[in-house]
Amino acid sequence: MILQANNQLTLQEFLNLPPGEGDITYELVDGQAIPKMSPKFFHSKLTRALLYMIERWCEGLGQVLVEWAITLTRRGQDWVPTPDVLYISYERLPADWDEDAACPVPPDLVIEIISPGQTFGQMAAKAKDYLDAKVLRVWVVDSKARSITVFYPDAAPQTYMGDQLFTDSLFEGLEFTVEQVFKNAKIPINNG
Repeated sequence: MILQANNQLTLQEFLNLPPGEGDITYELVDGQAIPKMSPKFFHSKLTRALLYMIERWCEGLGQVLVEWAITLTRRGQDWVPTPDVLYISYERLPADWDEDAACPVPPDLVIEIISPGQTFGQMAAKAKDYLDAKVLRVWVVDSKARSITVFYPDAAPQTYMGDQLFTDSLFEGLEFTVEQVFKNAKIPINNG
């Protein structure tokens, strides 16, 4: 279901919409309120594992949050995506910022986990949109391939799998392997 199929929603109209029924979350894309896919079991377990891992690393540096909408611009239009996980440093959003609102600035990191019915290509296109909106890193997590692909604003994407060690100068001190993430999430090797 798409809200306002014929009329373009402004950013303020979108932000003023009542909450969706049940657990439906909407994203503002090209002036339309588009429902986001409801997470399934593996998706939720991966979200939790990534959240805990980044939360341990970022203590005192910033915040890591689940499904927090962000006000950005995409192709010259207001865009409000709701990533699965995001990390925002206190340099980008001060620790004392305390409003019940969408994230007002681009975060340092956005994590999107591919859901059933989504393709890697769709997520790669969304990653480019995030980078164009000044997000510094985008991770696309593929539970079937057991991989994390990192998108950078100034370099080609890099896919991490298995026991390959992830490091990034933007996240100094954060080191992990993709296999550790999947083990912590208790995702079986043959998950579908």
